[in-house]
Amino acid sequence: MARAFAKIAFTPNVQAAQVRMGSRDAYRTAELGDAEVVELGPYEVEFIGARDSFYQGTVGQNGWPYVQHRGGPTGFLKVLGPQTIGYADFTGNRQYISVGNLDGDDRVSLFLMDYPGQRRLKIWGRARLVDEDKEPALVASVELPDYRARVERAVIITVEAFDWNCPKYITPRFTEREVRDRANDWKPEVGHVESAATTVAEIGSGALKLVVTGMCQMTPRVRAYQLRALDWSDLPPVTAGAHLAVPVRLADGSQVTRQYSLASHPQRRDMYEIAVLREEAGRGGSAAIHATWQIGTRLALEPPVNHFPLHNDDRHAVLVAGGIGITPIRAMAQALKARGSSFEFHYSGRTAAEMAYRDQLAIEFPGHLHLYFTRTPGGTRLDLQATLASAPPSALFYVCGPGRLIEAARAAASQLGIPASRVQYESFE
Repeated sequence: MARAFAKIAFTPNVQAAQVRMGSRDAYRTAELGDAEVVELGPYEVEFIGARDSFYQGTVGQNGWPYVQHRGGPTGFLKVLGPQTIGYADFTGNRQYISVGNLDGDDRVSLFLMDYPGQRRLKIWGRARLVDEDKEPALVASVELPDYRARVERAVIITVEAFDWNCPKYITPRFTEREVRDRANDWKPEVGHVESAATTVAEIGSGALKLVVTGMCQMTPRVRAYQLRALDWSDLPPVTAGAHLAVPVRLADGSQVTRQYSLASHPQRRDMYEIAVLREEAGRGGSAAIHATWQIGTRLALEPPVNHFPLHNDDRHAVLVAGGIGITPIRAMAQALKARGSSFEFHYSGRTAAEMAYRDQLAIEFPGHLHLYFTRTPGGTRLDLQATLASAPPSALFYVCGPGRLIEAARAAASQLGIPASRVQYESFE
């Protein structure tokens, strides 16, 4: 949703602020190309349907913004079509601030939060107030038969843009029911009782004992997990490009191992971070992690290893990431920046909303980061031939992503006469 989002959000004043703060170049690509068709996809529909509250912003006649909390039963905000959402406006304190604001200015902004999953969705649209005596069928479409609050009107919103927000700093919060359900569902596994205080069973049999201490929903399909030592002591040192062989328990009870690159800063000793793309048509490992890993999940695995190391001299580096291949490339960029080395950073994804760490990278690497979108109409695509050709003669290239990206990079290097030894890669297929 990059183009529509940028058209609304990146006003001249916002663009000037981005220039001052050094992030303008990274966000400029979101404004390129023709406006895309704004339609809520299956991830947005699922997310919206699971919410029991949201925040709504309107603007009054005096120019002051007003933010209102809207709540109701789960699913009270309904998706009525690919470009339309709506909700029943229940009787409240009868101040009618939002109603009055919308009578004068139909623009509305919604902020939807998923605190346990650390996700948030922003929606911009134009709202229409619908009375039951004028359009009873439309009002009936947003009513909740089992909810006794009186419906005064329906609020129907035509979506003009939406964007998945950075999950950073979202503190997980749980409702009373969610806490009760989690407590009732937890059962200790036989054979793993160490004392009167029963401990959680570990997955795996390695010497390095880790526990999941943080979870961040980076995109609708990518979730980041923070791993720490059980006693929160320092972890074994790592270098950029390292990965963990992670034990995973599948739905049938069998245990497998999956490799995940470390996306955390290589200089950090307190925590490792991996990001897992949920592949519905995969072999089951990523789906099992998304379904079962929680805060407190314990892992027993081997220390990280590195088969994708970064050079340690002053040669220029060209970093290329495709999709979830951003994980080791992010760590490499952090390492290069920390030592003051010369580098450029190219990150390609289907849409802006599906690119993990996008917002954080734009802030962290101004002047280095270049973003590309393959599924956004009119979006800029990564030209590997031109990227490799414009690099200094001694530059080293690091490529991580799907197999087609790796093959394209190798082919471009071969055509340009770049020795294969200068092109390092890691595939996520």
